[in-house]
Amino acid sequence: MAFGPTDVAKTIGGGLLSFPVTHFDAAGAFLEDPYRAHCAWMLEHELAGLFAAGGTGEFFSLTPTEVVDVVAAAVAEAKGKLPVISGCGYGTAIACEIARGAERVGADGLLLLPPYLTTSNQEGLGAHIDAVCQSTGLAVIVYNRDNAIVDDETLARACERNANLVGYKDGVGDIELMARIYSRMGDRLTYIGGLPTAETFATPYLTMGVTTYSSAIFNFMPEWALDFYKAVRAGDHAKVQAELRDFVLPYIAIRNRSRGYAVSIVKAGMRVVGRDAGPVRTPLTDLTAEEERDLAALIAKATPAAVKRAA
Repeated sequence: MAFGPTDVAKTIGGGLLSFPVTHFDAAGAFLEDPYRAHCAWMLEHELAGLFAAGGTGEFFSLTPTEVVDVVAAAVAEAKGKLPVISGCGYGTAIACEIARGAERVGADGLLLLPPYLTTSNQEGLGAHIDAVCQSTGLAVIVYNRDNAIVDDETLARACERNANLVGYKDGVGDIELMARIYSRMGDRLTYIGGLPTAETFATPYLTMGVTTYSSAIFNFMPEWALDFYKAVRAGDHAKVQAELRDFVLPYIAIRNRSRGYAVSIVKAGMRVVGRDAGPVRTPLTDLTAEEERDLAALIAKATPAAVKRAA
């Protein structure tokens, strides 16, 4: 089935979201077959949406043509079972080109990442959102982070102009801004947690109306990720705090050893569980051998069965 903008908003707000990594060979070329196999494996688990060529999928290192190729591969595996959301970004002209390409290959929505390099005022950011929304009939989710932080007034005006603007993903962590946006927009939008290692912020954000988040950890520990999400939604604070203490915070400590490790650590986790997706593309770098051993020990403690299967 095809998911219209309203369907996308409703569906993704009801469960956990997954952002598959993008598979590369040693020379950095996209490997479609292993990527499709990984998406198929993810889809064996309970998911509300598949975000192809997103941040965890190294959108920033893909050409616009490659973004569309990756999204097409995800669409082929999803088979209409759940929404497929394409990464989208760079300058307005390129973002619109990606949007049209994603729509052409069957995507259901777009995650609009910040424009490349430049900063802008609220008027410019609003015009950028308008242009992308009006270039396609797909659902659009604005990703607020880094150099593209829209305020509640800009977002509200964009929603008035664009019926297909249905989601807001927060990568800022500004509680006051989040409160203002939710207070103003309410059920007009679906809200997604998008801070790095979103599990850390899942419980406090749920109390603010953010019912879902993007789990990069799902790539290599899907059962753990789903159990954690269900504990958050059930208000099982004891379980959430235990998992934060025993896995998430030590995981973050490894990630923070070097810049750019947010994706690298996910690909390392996949190697640990026997689902190698290849290296990251430069300018990112992979974890060192020592760091990967530390990650392996952490994963083995949290999900020993996954590591045994890989061995």
